[in-house]
Amino acid sequence: MQNDTLQKLQFNEIKAQVKARAIGHYSQDRLDALQPQTDLATVETWQQETLEARRLLDANQHVPFLGLNDIDRLLAQLQKGLILSPIDLIRFADFLRSSRLLRQFFETNMGMAPLLNQYASGLPDFSEIENAIYSQIQHQQVADSASRQLRKLRRQLQDIDTEIQDKLQRFIRHADNQRYLQEPIIVKKSDHYTVPIQATYKNKIEGNIVESSNKGTTVYVEPNAVAKLNAKYAMVNAEAVAEEYQVLAELTGRIAEAAATIDLVVETITALDIIMARAKYSREIDGQTPQVNKAERIIIHHGRHPLLPKDAVPLDLRLGTDYRGLVITGPNAGGKTVTLKTVGLLTLMTMFGLQIPAEAGTDIAVMDHIFVDMGDQQDLGNALSTFSGHMHNVAGILSQAGRNTLVLLDEIGSGTEPNEGAALAIAIMETLYSQGALIMATTHYGEIKRFAEAHADFIPAAMAFDQETLMPKYQLKLGVTGDSQALWIARKMKMSTQLLRRAEKYLHTKDYQVTKQDFPGPKATPVQNTPQFVQGDRVWLSGLQQEGLVYQDDGDELDVFVNHHHLKQPRRRVQLLTPASELYPEGYELARLFVDYDSYKQQRDLNRGSKAAQRQLRKAAAARKTE
Repeated sequence: MQNDTLQKLQFNEIKAQVKARAIGHYSQDRLDALQPQTDLATVETWQQETLEARRLLDANQHVPFLGLNDIDRLLAQLQKGLILSPIDLIRFADFLRSSRLLRQFFETNMGMAPLLNQYASGLPDFSEIENAIYSQIQHQQVADSASRQLRKLRRQLQDIDTEIQDKLQRFIRHADNQRYLQEPIIVKKSDHYTVPIQATYKNKIEGNIVESSNKGTTVYVEPNAVAKLNAKYAMVNAEAVAEEYQVLAELTGRIAEAAATIDLVVETITALDIIMARAKYSREIDGQTPQVNKAERIIIHHGRHPLLPKDAVPLDLRLGTDYRGLVITGPNAGGKTVTLKTVGLLTLMTMFGLQIPAEAGTDIAVMDHIFVDMGDQQDLGNALSTFSGHMHNVAGILSQAGRNTLVLLDEIGSGTEPNEGAALAIAIMETLYSQGALIMATTHYGEIKRFAEAHADFIPAAMAFDQETLMPKYQLKLGVTGDSQALWIARKMKMSTQLLRRAEKYLHTKDYQVTKQDFPGPKATPVQNTPQFVQGDRVWLSGLQQEGLVYQDDGDELDVFVNHHHLKQPRRRVQLLTPASELYPEGYELARLFVDYDSYKQQRDLNRGSKAAQRQLRKAAAARKTE
């Protein structure tokens, strides 16, 4: 089954719900890999499994899964040759015990679940390994009774411990020692029994300093009186640890010897866990076991989309019995797309072994292929428009569709010129029909509706619409066509009666109003003369928020002298402050405003023919050449 189909029909969301109800990690991983099945016998078996598991749940029977959520980690440790810890041995024993308990459970309930009892009947009994672990591991540690040697060593440890405690208590109570103590207690540090001594008196006590406190105010001293006993305790304890390791190794070895059988048990219990997960989800959606067939027959009685609220309007539908094509019409948001998704999703759920939210008499075809074209198919990466994306998808469907194929087409032919889109949609459906596919399509196009009415093996259907409330009823009515209700909605929205009559007329005739009308415009107002600037005008530059002097008016731009620099400024950003006529006396040489005094004097001397000025100019030119 294509991933695109599973995604668009929201099947992956359903599978995630089932996965969340599985106990073991193996079961969850297996569910990730499982797909809807196309083989009728397999689907029938899966449906029977789920039905039996559902009976157990409805009877409030608790299936004794033990240690299932840890078994993958424990088996991994076993395969690496690691010695299992006491707590992991207990967890393994719990799992092995579940093999026996599950076999007994399903044997007891074989009347409700004969097929599941058949699966569980082969589960072996690991009582010997279980009992060995439970008897030798107690309170999450190796029990004294695990071996004679361990019992002997632990008794020695207890005796040594008692002797050390007695000697240290006498040390603490001795009057000469009490003033050195930080506290009159016995503290075990680094596997040594010690007493806390004030750091200032650490040299007053004969013994070994084992540790110091963080602040350095206390030292933990092992008095010489117990040093030999502490050493003896450490030696005996090492022997006890070695003996414990031997016990753990032996128990782990017994499990390893049965590894091949345990692997088979894991497979069986994982399968049972998956079946129970399917049943748990089926119970939560009030699912029922549908009939299944390989005759391309889909009959749904009061079916619901499982991801919608339980009070959603149920669906009744037949396909593949009296007709092989169904074309659904009706208003936007009326439930057309949900109808397609419901049919596709209920089919996938059935093929996955799930019960579905539908009533008795529902009969679901086990399809070889389910293809879907819905939603936005735009692909920017491949430069495909929405329409091109749909056509690319449909072309792939056409190349694979055949018998035992369900094709779901949402708004077929949309996204392009309506006449071409309708013609193309009809040709696509004819081709799919000739290839033997079952077809469900939604549309707004009248031409496609008429095709469905005319074709002997197609049937039109409409989503019901309440014309009083302007609300869709989400009910599918077979054998009728529906309108998009555009005119009715427009009337309810208070559009003018004249406009609506004209729209109704255009539904039946093409007598459009195409006469050109004369729309006289307002009288043109004369354009005011744009003010002209002259050299020397004092102006305000709004863009620079500064004053300047106009040097030259160039039309759209002005050359303005600001801070000894000539700047080009747009006319719209220049505002006259004071005209030159009010600033300078008559005959004033305005050129002086735009150069410094030395430059002005030199130019005036040159104009008068001054030889000194000419020499100075030649000297400056020669200097520039040598640079």
